[in-house]
Amino acid sequence: MVTEIISTGWVQPTPVPNDVLDGASQADEGLFESETRLCEVPTDMHGWRIDRALARLIPEFSRSYLQQLMADGAVQLRGAAVIKQAARIAAGERLQVELRPTQQAMAFVPQALALDVVFEDADLLVINKPAGLVVHPAAGNWSGTLLNGLLAHHVGAVSLPRAGIVHRLDKDTSGLMLVGKSRQAVEALVRAIAAREVNRQYLALAHGRWSGAAEQGVDQPIGRDSRNRLRMAVVPQDGTTGKPAQTTVRRLDGSDQACLVACKLHTGRTHQIRVHMAWLGHPLVGDTLYGGRVLWGMGRQALHATRLRLQHPIGGQSLDFQSAPPADFMDALAQSGLQYNPSSLG
Repeated sequence: MVTEIISTGWVQPTPVPNDVLDGASQADEGLFESETRLCEVPTDMHGWRIDRALARLIPEFSRSYLQQLMADGAVQLRGAAVIKQAARIAAGERLQVELRPTQQAMAFVPQALALDVVFEDADLLVINKPAGLVVHPAAGNWSGTLLNGLLAHHVGAVSLPRAGIVHRLDKDTSGLMLVGKSRQAVEALVRAIAAREVNRQYLALAHGRWSGAAEQGVDQPIGRDSRNRLRMAVVPQDGTTGKPAQTTVRRLDGSDQACLVACKLHTGRTHQIRVHMAWLGHPLVGDTLYGGRVLWGMGRQALHATRLRLQHPIGGQSLDFQSAPPADFMDALAQSGLQYNPSSLG
């Protein structure tokens, strides 16, 4: 086996723990500039898949990282880029591999963001997330996320799983989020959320006249929509395609066109409130993914995380945080003719 480095620009930054990288290896994260390698295929690899061979020829990098390089056109065989991972190679052939930063590898870097901090001490951070801010780096949003901002906000974030983020809000949902600043706090917050000891309330502006009881409990499992992989859906309660999901919905105000409701989460499934409200026949204003319409200037789902109540993860004292809905939500509410009284949250 012959591996030759023909150019290099390796820079090793401060290592990021594997649990923070969420799938990327530390070696992958360390590659911030490019290096090109020529690898000769040995006899015992004749006929191998190219992705399997690369994993053996360049063992210090993860297979998923090398597959991403292939998808990006950074692996050449016989002078041409090889994109198909299942392509076969022959003994004696030479692979040229440009080891370069992928978007994933560059995602976990500090970026200064103007975080709206509601509360902060040595162990806990509560922020008011604006609509449009992505929480975790992912395809299409590898930078400018809340995680990037947290890595810049305090030095300890780099040593914490997901920089201390213990729950998510959708990109276009606004409102309060909890973040742990120490490992002990992160673990305590995760346990508290799982035990339903964190009271999370949301305001939602939805289509349609409210009917039935003023307060309704929705206990319907949620899973991936089989007809549209971008959506979640209420699925049969057979335990095979979905996860349990419970939401309490309470009417605050209403008209023939719309209703303002307070939603209390008991579980934290993806798009839970949006899915349960659509299942009730009240899709959220602006939530076109789940049957809502853009109305009263609301071009995103009209959903705001308005209240958090919990015990401090370390000190144990009772904490109660509230966040007023942002301007676009309040403007839509005013145009709908509905009113919001913060004391109605109870």
